[in-house]
Amino acid sequence: MIAVVFSSLLAGLLALLLYQRMAYPFLWVDLIYYFKLRGYRKTLQARMQKGIVTYLDCFLYQAKTNPNKPFIIFENRTLTYQVVDRRSNKFANAFRTEGSLKQRDIVALGMFNEPDFICVWLGLCKLGCEVAFLNVNIKAKSLLHCLQSCGAKTLVVGAELVQLVEEVLPALKDNMTVWVVDHTSPSEDFSSLLDKLEHVSGEPLSDPPKVDIMSNFLFIFTSGTTGLSKAARVGHLKAIMSMAFLQMCGATSDDIIYITLPLYHMSASLLGIGGCIHLGATCVLKKKFSASQFWKDCVKHNVTVVQYIGELCRYLVNHPTVPEEKAHSVRLAAGSGLRSDVWMEFVKRFGKVKIREGYGLTEASIGFLNYTDEVGAIGRASYFNKVQSLSMPFQLLRYDPQTYEPVRTDSGRCIQAQIGEAGILVAPLTAMNQFLGYAGNNILSEKKLLRNVFKAGDVYFNTGDLLLHDYRDFLYFRDRIGDTFRWKGENVSTTEVSDVLGLLDFIQEANVYGVTIPGYEGRAGMAAIVLKPAHKLNGTKLYNHVVKTLPAYAWPWFLRIQTSLDVTETFKQQKVKLVQEGFNPDVTQDPLYFLDVSKKDYVYLTLTLYQDIVSGKTHL
Repeated sequence: MIAVVFSSLLAGLLALLLYQRMAYPFLWVDLIYYFKLRGYRKTLQARMQKGIVTYLDCFLYQAKTNPNKPFIIFENRTLTYQVVDRRSNKFANAFRTEGSLKQRDIVALGMFNEPDFICVWLGLCKLGCEVAFLNVNIKAKSLLHCLQSCGAKTLVVGAELVQLVEEVLPALKDNMTVWVVDHTSPSEDFSSLLDKLEHVSGEPLSDPPKVDIMSNFLFIFTSGTTGLSKAARVGHLKAIMSMAFLQMCGATSDDIIYITLPLYHMSASLLGIGGCIHLGATCVLKKKFSASQFWKDCVKHNVTVVQYIGELCRYLVNHPTVPEEKAHSVRLAAGSGLRSDVWMEFVKRFGKVKIREGYGLTEASIGFLNYTDEVGAIGRASYFNKVQSLSMPFQLLRYDPQTYEPVRTDSGRCIQAQIGEAGILVAPLTAMNQFLGYAGNNILSEKKLLRNVFKAGDVYFNTGDLLLHDYRDFLYFRDRIGDTFRWKGENVSTTEVSDVLGLLDFIQEANVYGVTIPGYEGRAGMAAIVLKPAHKLNGTKLYNHVVKTLPAYAWPWFLRIQTSLDVTETFKQQKVKLVQEGFNPDVTQDPLYFLDVSKKDYVYLTLTLYQDIVSGKTHL
């Protein structure tokens, strides 16, 4: 009798397991991630009870707990947590005594990747300053705009950016204190910083400021509809939540993490460096990504985790084979923007490396992580992930493909996108999902909000991204809508590029957009332009102009000459048809041109040249 009952129970259990594997194949991995998320929450609560509530607090905790552990490895230097702590104290004391900086002062920081970027940043944090990270690739006009929009009165730059700053000094001289991270000053307009460290203490400040976790921590610039970068406010709460990324991907305190992404990006500064600090891990910091040195560095430093963006991985799979790509110890790659074909080639070519693809935003806390091995997905929307007390609630909204605005019912409410249908990702504003807005521009801040979405009075943050939720509860990134597109790992503002093109005397009007190219991540810049009457295209002049005024990732690689631009009833430029037609000479009769860097000119785009570009024979 007992044997019969036991066999019946066993058969029932096997049947249940078989049903689970068929109907809910990701149940266990979802459940494991759920408990992992809960574990992090408990860790965070325990740390907060000890007074560890900010990004800086987490660093100070590691400096006290693991003072002699290597924190940053840069070129041939190794800096422990204690060394970075003491050096950042020196910067804090120098800024206080020499620069009179205090809590809530806004300081712009422009430096390439190096240990002193982190030491200066932490030093300013110890004073309670709000730091604005500057993109080191921007030109003079954009730099001036960034400084004015965030309200900085102090600028700290590395020696490599002195020449750029000198271009805008006449506009800054009376209202800006400029420090250069060097031992000597290039002119009387700059104050040298490193020589000051010799005369100040490395001890902590005697009266560290008290910080409100709900207040602003950083300014990170992001492109948008204004044409120039927007200074997005990043709160202390957002920063400390971002520090969990590497742990959620599977990294531990024993890992050596390789970061080649620019520190002025949230990915490197908050997710990467912040993730190392949260774990108490070691970071191998690279000044600039190099495909030829990537695997050599990984072998040299025994790297176990790498951080990526999709374009970085594409460079690696397109690079010639090197012996180190099979001799490394990398077990995990964490990042975002990885295309499916590159993903599969990366895993096939470089060994047993776990890919952990995520999605996140600078402005808000909504984010996803694909903790499975499913290729192409950016995250999961399973039952456990929808538990709002542990995760960020979100919705995908049906949208108008012409205007990219959410579709609303007769009663004015938005409509949820169906399973398998791409929709606009939105997230309700909550205490955990803040949107602190853009500095100096309330109008643009308001444009990112959707009101009365599902009921009267509710407020949602509009990401401007199209996502798809499939029947297996995976989430996929589909496109970025509006006036930005992504190329070479950077957001490109179409309005900014249009404004730059409009400065030329032979261009009457320009409509800028991004077009896809086989084998490339993101979209390459293209401009439909109307020439002024009695004027011709001057390709050489246009080339020199864009090289001088725009960073390389924002250059328009293709031109389409039109007699007029299509606009909506409200005179907004139409882009959908232009994007769909791309740069194929067989699709349009309009003259097309290609930016030929070797000739420093825009050359006529023939069908042969088009085929060379899409086949990969001609590189961008």
